[in-house]
Amino acid sequence: MPRSVARLAPAAVLALLAGWAAPARVAGPGPARPLVATFSIVALDPANGDLGVAVQSKFPNVRVLVPWARAGVGAVATQSFTELDYGVEGLELMARGATAEEALAILVRRDAGREQRQVGMVDAAGGAATWTGRECFAWAGARIGREGGAATAIGPDTGGVATVVAGRGYTVQGNILVSAATVEAMAKAFEATRGELGDRLVAAIVAGGKAGGDQRGEQSAALLVVREGAGYDGQDNFVDLSIYDHATPIAELERLYRLNRLHFTRSRPENLIPVTAEIARELQEIWRARGFDGGPADGVVDADFQRVLIDFLGWENYDVRIAPVQAVDLAKGETLVIDREVLEDIRVVFATGRWKPRLPAR
Repeated sequence: MPRSVARLAPAAVLALLAGWAAPARVAGPGPARPLVATFSIVALDPANGDLGVAVQSKFPNVRVLVPWARAGVGAVATQSFTELDYGVEGLELMARGATAEEALAILVRRDAGREQRQVGMVDAAGGAATWTGRECFAWAGARIGREGGAATAIGPDTGGVATVVAGRGYTVQGNILVSAATVEAMAKAFEATRGELGDRLVAAIVAGGKAGGDQRGEQSAALLVVREGAGYDGQDNFVDLSIYDHATPIAELERLYRLNRLHFTRSRPENLIPVTAEIARELQEIWRARGFDGGPADGVVDADFQRVLIDFLGWENYDVRIAPVQAVDLAKGETLVIDREVLEDIRVVFATGRWKPRLPAR
């Protein structure tokens, strides 16, 4: 669940709305403001408090510009003529108790370049807010989630630009798009997809690309999901993927997301399958070819087999998938298991030759 933060009293939030006292760093577009033609989705998973952003852009290295998130606080996408303070100060305002709508209203009001900005925000309580300035290049607009209903359309065709619009759960926004179909498809895909937040965010970006996406094409993409202490070695960035420059960044994001799940998430109980004699023999043949085991490929699943399997999983960076294998007590008659996703990856890596023989110990 989200970490607790020191929240402002309602009066303090109203004071912030009356005049945010931080230095007025938000400025007009200027030559240093990159034009990030993009589409993004910002969302909360109310089941576990995950917050995240997925984005694709015709701009290199979009990860360092558009997506911002802090576990237990909120998430932000800042795009068009990108202003990073919407991420930096937006998260700080939400950490101090402002809702997404309040934080966005504060920052928009003090931004001289607001009409060229596009921003989406979601707070840890599920409040969502989005802004599309009048000078964002067409097509520019958004869809924002509603409690128990279809997303609200925001764009030049609905009279919804240049106003902070509030909603629930998620917000989708884009500029220099082929049409409104991009954000519409993203909202529908997000609502229809089941699974973790990362699964739903990736599904939304894929749907947006298929529906037309950016007029100028594809170049980079990013996915950021935060959950307190759930990342590697206890960090909050549970998923943090960046495609700097690629001919098909959305497809590459899908691939990297699958890879991230494989190497950085624990095995699901439903994915654990028994190591049969046939599977054991297949693994033994791979181990022999790769220099892991000099024994026969006889399909015998015993303590030696379990030891080599654990060693092999660590060697291949399946570290977080070792625990269920290690927990099996063969002496008590328990059945050795392996994750079906890991087994399939082992097969693919071997079949495609993406490995080197293990050198003998010195």
